[in-house]
Amino acid sequence: MADTSTPAVPSPLNPDAAVSRARRPAIPREQREKKESLKKREAKGVDGLRDGTPDSQGHGRKSKKQLESSSILSPLRYSIPPPKSADFDPPQAPVLTPTITVSGVQFHESSEHVYNRKGYRYTHCIADPEFRASRYYRQSETAPYGPRIDFEDSSSHILFDQSAKTVTTEKGWRMARANVGVREGTWYHEVKIINGVKPPNPDGSIVREDDWGHVRIGFARREASLESPVGFDAYGYGIRDLQGEKIHMSRPKDFMPKGESIYEGDVLGLEIHLPSLTLHKKIVEGSYNKAVDVSDDVEPSSAEALDIIRDRSPIRYKGHLYFEYFEYHATKELEDLMSPAPIITVTMATTTAAPHPNHPQVSLRTLPFSYIKVYKNGRYIGTPFTDLLAFLPPASKPSNQPGAREGLDDGMLGYFPAVSVFRTGAAEVNFGPNFWFPPPGLSDANREDVDMIGDDAPNVTSKSALSTDPKRIKPMEERYNEQIAEDVVYDILDEVDFWMQDGGVALAANEGAVGANPVAAGLVNPTAHGLSNVMAESRISDGGALAGEIKEIVQEEE
Repeated sequence: MADTSTPAVPSPLNPDAAVSRARRPAIPREQREKKESLKKREAKGVDGLRDGTPDSQGHGRKSKKQLESSSILSPLRYSIPPPKSADFDPPQAPVLTPTITVSGVQFHESSEHVYNRKGYRYTHCIADPEFRASRYYRQSETAPYGPRIDFEDSSSHILFDQSAKTVTTEKGWRMARANVGVREGTWYHEVKIINGVKPPNPDGSIVREDDWGHVRIGFARREASLESPVGFDAYGYGIRDLQGEKIHMSRPKDFMPKGESIYEGDVLGLEIHLPSLTLHKKIVEGSYNKAVDVSDDVEPSSAEALDIIRDRSPIRYKGHLYFEYFEYHATKELEDLMSPAPIITVTMATTTAAPHPNHPQVSLRTLPFSYIKVYKNGRYIGTPFTDLLAFLPPASKPSNQPGAREGLDDGMLGYFPAVSVFRTGAAEVNFGPNFWFPPPGLSDANREDVDMIGDDAPNVTSKSALSTDPKRIKPMEERYNEQIAEDVVYDILDEVDFWMQDGGVALAANEGAVGANPVAAGLVNPTAHGLSNVMAESRISDGGALAGEIKEIVQEEE
């Protein structure tokens, strides 16, 4: 079996397991950390229900040994004051100021919102009295609702239309990511070129290039820079408008037929497929075996799932509430991979090997069965990318910030639809379900199939049954709905986790029992049980009687 198929952790199912063990030195077994008994921990006043999640004024963290030895991890908890009365109001959308018109589309500069930068990521949040153990805060969304380009996850020089689905810029290359990402399965969306490379004139003459804008489209991970085009680094896969080339790590290669470009008015369809998270986890853990793992089917749901840990704290920016997360950052291994002529040393010998599923460096492991397909105006062009790089931790690592914990998945790692624009180049995204050019298979998946077994006994395959098929192509809008449902579930799980850490009792005795039907999404219920008490605390906080305040951040213009 080829070296690229040899598991990072030898398995008896591998025909060359003995050879693999002979080549690799034995790994010394790490001494287990001696744990105190529950009785001793209780005597010291330590909460034994969830290890290592004390209240913290800042971003505290466990040591590496503690992180590895903990059987159950929890998000960090922060000591914060009661919410203000305004914190219960729905989050406000950014302010859009008209700037330029391109190809008949009015574009706006967005302001009064925070940007993902300098090692941090931000999502909107809102105060909710039903989330007592979570210090009253949960995740929320802002208008325009639905799948779109993310205001916070775009370069500050990106301009938006009112729907936030069409973008441009007056600057050089800038990138914007969508507010929905892909982690597994098969998903599809479209991008229409609003202003870009002009098609040849009827007489065959070419429009002056100075009058062109430019667009690149593709998928990008969270580590990809927003101040460069998609495909610039190892964290993105892009398609250029000129000559229709594919580009990854700034290396353009032929893709579309010779002489064919992506012109203004063209619609590009992008289909991405990622293997199941179960297989993905085996790859980053080093237990993938090509001879055994011959399918990427999503396994039936079970009690065991990926542990989603969201270390986040509420912050304030110009009166708006956000959760602040540690962002994932570029790794040295992938930066070395980008170097056109790296200096090879003994220690770099394994790092510079081509990426594959069993690479010694986790960040250089790839996902078998993964691909990106491209369609142009409804016509299948080809598959420019296969074997995309893995992203689950430890392939992705948080930024080097005090308190950042490695090895944790916050549920938003993945590949995001991305659009890059250059000097009035403009593009519009369509996440479905009504596509300009639906791909083959999508229409069949969105209808009910009826197989006639007998004259009066039809066998109906419903949409709900088809939606569980990991092989069918699904519109990105459907993934957005899944993502919202996941956020709701994670918020509730965090609340239950913290509630158990507090002994399973209400935080305030005078609030009575916890409501039976907590509000997990949408607006805060104005009649929610205990809201009056929380609002009373808020009025005290507004008056300055309570010490402390949620951190307010300042971002300079870039």
